[in-house]
Amino acid sequence: MRKLRLLITADPEIPVPPKLYGGIERIINSLCAGLTAKGHDVFLLSNPESTCAFAHRLNWRSRSSGSRSGSILNMLKTVEAFRTVRPDVIHSFSRLAYLAPLLLQKIPKVMSYQREPTAATVGLAARLARQGSLSFTGCSQYICNRGRGSGGVWAAINNFVDTDFFTAAPAGNAGGPLVFLSRVESIKGPDVAIEIARRTGRQLIIAGNHAASGPEFDFWTTKIRPLLGSNGIEYIGEVDDDAKRSLLGEAAALVVPIRWDEPFGIVFAEALACGTPIISCPRGALPEIVRHGIDGFLIDSVDEGCEAVGRLNEIDRSVCHQRAVESFSKSVIVDKYEGLYWSMMPQ
Repeated sequence: MRKLRLLITADPEIPVPPKLYGGIERIINSLCAGLTAKGHDVFLLSNPESTCAFAHRLNWRSRSSGSRSGSILNMLKTVEAFRTVRPDVIHSFSRLAYLAPLLLQKIPKVMSYQREPTAATVGLAARLARQGSLSFTGCSQYICNRGRGSGGVWAAINNFVDTDFFTAAPAGNAGGPLVFLSRVESIKGPDVAIEIARRTGRQLIIAGNHAASGPEFDFWTTKIRPLLGSNGIEYIGEVDDDAKRSLLGEAAALVVPIRWDEPFGIVFAEALACGTPIISCPRGALPEIVRHGIDGFLIDSVDEGCEAVGRLNEIDRSVCHQRAVESFSKSVIVDKYEGLYWSMMPQ
């Protein structure tokens, strides 16, 4: 099988890989590594501070995707990169607008969404694109279902986790603390996690950053901070990957009772890779990630959350880990993207 020349684009604000937070930037870095290992020539158009060692690096002209002038500059850069690289496929994890000048070109284009797509933009691009030249992917079936109504061909390709790094402890720790690991804001349900822990008499460790101003800072100061430091509720702030792996591996369960339609949520796949059951809510992509009663529990109330904590001994942690390996590992997802690229190549 011949190799492909692939041009991958990332949002301009955050380098690949990220210095701190940036889940999709980590995935792009690993995708470049996986595709390069398969023998493909990979070119990455991204933030100038990117250090990705698995691709030929190209830099955006503007680091802002929110301004009209920045969008125009980056559209022009996309065209320049296309003419320089002459790729077989362009795969965008950035803005669909950057592909606008190339929609009428026959070059195969993949637009990947990690959040809810904008209906009008998707619909216009699907109508303008040369037939068969543009495909959309969503990080979950939930995202694909939200996009399909606007037009275009959609495929669900999940985000992935490094299952060589996030590994299950041999014995697990069913008696360990409950863990809330996410941004500490109202849509993630940390107050619900606290109430579940208090009612069940379990220790809860909260890890993640929080807002420094605005309504979410008010939520932090009134609903979360006053409850810390008592009844086994502990806040440890932001954590790096090593600390995250240790925290998840020692947890009895990851408890993130979301109040919004989560597009995917990489932390859930990371927890499963560590063999850690999940307690969350049946919204967004969670029913695609968590098989109720097998990988954890999907709840609709604090009472159901307390019941789920009492049933954690029913969950086989090795099954959780295997779920991550079979469904959310890098090799599985890289293969899916590669298969999509080949399916779009002229016969």
